[in-house]
Amino acid sequence: MTGAVTLLSGPPSLGPLLAVGALRSPFKRPRPGVAFAGAGDRLVLPELRVDLARLAAYERVCGFPTGEDALPLTYPHVLGFPLAMRIMSGRRFPLPLLGLVHTSIEITRHTALAATAGHELTVHVERLAAHRRGTEAVVVTELRDGGAVVWESTSTYLARHRTGTAPGPREPEPGPLPVLDEWRLAADVGRRYGAASGDRNPIHLHPLTARLFGFPRAIAHGMWTVARCLAAHGTPQAVRVRAEFRAPVLLPGTVAFAADGRRFELRGTGEPGRVHVSGRVDPLTP
Repeated sequence: MTGAVTLLSGPPSLGPLLAVGALRSPFKRPRPGVAFAGAGDRLVLPELRVDLARLAAYERVCGFPTGEDALPLTYPHVLGFPLAMRIMSGRRFPLPLLGLVHTSIEITRHTALAATAGHELTVHVERLAAHRRGTEAVVVTELRDGGAVVWESTSTYLARHRTGTAPGPREPEPGPLPVLDEWRLAADVGRRYGAASGDRNPIHLHPLTARLFGFPRAIAHGMWTVARCLAAHGTPQAVRVRAEFRAPVLLPGTVAFAADGRRFELRGTGEPGRVHVSGRVDPLTP
C-alpha cells in the first residue's frame, strides 16, 4: 500500500458530505492535466458492522432475497460510498462533486460475504485519468476479512470539461440481447433506494428537485439499476461483474431487462430501445 492511512471509528454521515461537496463545487475548475495530491490516501473503517434493518430494506427495493446471512454483491458499494464522498467532497479533491457522473463499475467478489460478520472497509482514489470528455476519478473500494480482500470494486466518475481533443471512433455495438422481462418503475423508487442506501441526491428524489439539475423527472440511481439487474440475473459466489451506466432512467417509467447468460442490459421499451445500463457477469476460475 502507498499513501497515508486514516482510521475511522464509524462511517461518515453522507448527507452533510453531499451538502459540503455541493457548496465547494462552484470553486473547483476541472481542466486537462489536473492532479490530485491525495491519490492513494486510504480511509479505513476497521470494525464495520452491517445494519441488518437497512440491509433488508436495500434487498427489498433491489429485488434480492431477504433474510439470508449474506451481503448482496452490490451492497459493499453502499457501505463504501460515504467514505468515497468524504474524499471527493474534500477541499483538496479538484473535481466538483456537482455534475460528477458515475460512468462504470467493476466488482469482484472472491467468496461469500456474511452479513453478520465484522469486516474492514477501505476506500481510496487511485488516480485521475484523462477522458475524451473530461477527467475521470478512479475510486477503489475493498472489503477485507482477516486481512484478505474478499470483495473489491473500481468505479469511475467523470467530470466533463473541454479537453481540446476530438472524440475517437465509437466501438461497434454488440448485438441486441433477448428481452426476459419488463419492469414498470414507480415514481418513488429513488426515494426508497435513497432511504435504504443513504444516497439522497436530489436528482433521484422528486421531479421538482431533479428539474433544478436539468432532468425532466427524477432519475433512478445508477447503482440501483445494476443491483436490480443482478438480482434478476443471478451471480455465482466467486464472480467479476462489469457494468457501464449509459443513460439515465426516468421515474416513473418502463424498462426492459435483457440477458443471455453472461451479458445483461437495461433498455427502453421503444424501438430500437435506448440502452441505460450494459454489463457482463464472469465467474472467477480457481
